[in-house]
Amino acid sequence: MAIFNKLGARLAENPLADKKYTDPIDVMFEHYKERLLKETNLDQLIRLPVHQKRRTIEKLIHDMMEEEKVIIPSEDKERLLRMILDDSVGYGPLEPLLGDEEITEIMVNAPNEVYVEKAGKISLTPITFKNHEHIRNIIDRIIAPIGRRVDESSPLVDGRLEDGSRVNAAIPPVALYGPVLTIRKFKKDPYTIQNLIDFTSMSEKMAQFLEAAVASKLNIIISGGTGSGKTTLLNVLSAAIPHGERVITIEDMAELRLNRRNVVSLEARPANMEGTGEIGIRQLVKNALRMRPDRIIVGEVRGGEALDMLQAMNTGHEGSLTTIHANTAQDALSRLEAMIIMSNPSLTVDVVKPYISSAVNLIVQTIRLSDGTRKVVSVSEVQGKGGGLILHDIFKFQREGVELDGTVLGEFQATGFVPQCYTRLKAFGQEIPVEFFSRGEGSL
Repeated sequence: MAIFNKLGARLAENPLADKKYTDPIDVMFEHYKERLLKETNLDQLIRLPVHQKRRTIEKLIHDMMEEEKVIIPSEDKERLLRMILDDSVGYGPLEPLLGDEEITEIMVNAPNEVYVEKAGKISLTPITFKNHEHIRNIIDRIIAPIGRRVDESSPLVDGRLEDGSRVNAAIPPVALYGPVLTIRKFKKDPYTIQNLIDFTSMSEKMAQFLEAAVASKLNIIISGGTGSGKTTLLNVLSAAIPHGERVITIEDMAELRLNRRNVVSLEARPANMEGTGEIGIRQLVKNALRMRPDRIIVGEVRGGEALDMLQAMNTGHEGSLTTIHANTAQDALSRLEAMIIMSNPSLTVDVVKPYISSAVNLIVQTIRLSDGTRKVVSVSEVQGKGGGLILHDIFKFQREGVELDGTVLGEFQATGFVPQCYTRLKAFGQEIPVEFFSRGEGSL
């Protein structure tokens, strides 16, 4: 095993190394990765189809080991090959985390600090990177295929993996102690509304009402904080859109996966290296109106596009859906007002409020509770009254306490309020009796 001693000594003397390599497999990994870089065209290898790419690299390493007469146990060889494949054509140490279906978020704070979120709980993993440069290499590998870049002049970047998972990265100087990486993972098979009922994220009556509301072309805003399940709920509710309707989706970073025909997905584009070529959400919303949509779904409104979205809702594009960052349904209305006025200074509150009340039918509020669960805590109807905006809760989650293990206790309830939109539901053939809204009828 002279290869270990020779390479191990060289790595130990490397002043740039964050740690010394004591595991023989780590030594062999560095050795064969270096040979791959020197003796093969890695750029050409990366362009090969996935299975062919992996087979080719496996054969190259096998031939190198035979040439050097290196014999190691089969399990060590498998581990070595996996490390080389993950690092050469995959995402390095992140590969096992990306393959874990239960993980919803991956957070890389430092080489020795990789956290994950499972079932709403964040925990530290044993996964490590070699150094800050190793993290930076993985970031570059993620963003290269989508034509993005990250450097000192542009230290923040958003991107996505092939499976649609959302990626955000920050490097120095904005990230003070080295590059950081956050990956929001998405299920290969999108959740259904029954999944959300099974997770106790909503009651069956909430689900039935929301599906009827979507089918009846009510305009719905889903409100909530970061990680509260807004996008998941948006994706789930879109499944209730009747087949045959043309749907246009508009997002900053494409996340929605609508399992249906006649869907056009539009994605915003950031400015290029020269600072030109940016295409924002507002421009895409305006363009979508020329594409003969039956429905427009905007991943999130956060600026001037709010007015364009409301105009679409008010001019024949009913049944539109969007999300907004807000902690309560009332906050969502206030934010909507503020976004419209800030981007259109000529408009006044007196003009904006009636416009909102005529465009928005329902606000669905989501929240991530202290025990990690995500719930729909209210479904409210928006009504205009005396030039103002009134919210009437139709369903709500009544929180009742916390168990010793931290589990939040509570139940879903109907408030007893019969919404004005009930007439519309009946007109669209939705078989919901008025008793459906009786107080307490929505309890789990």
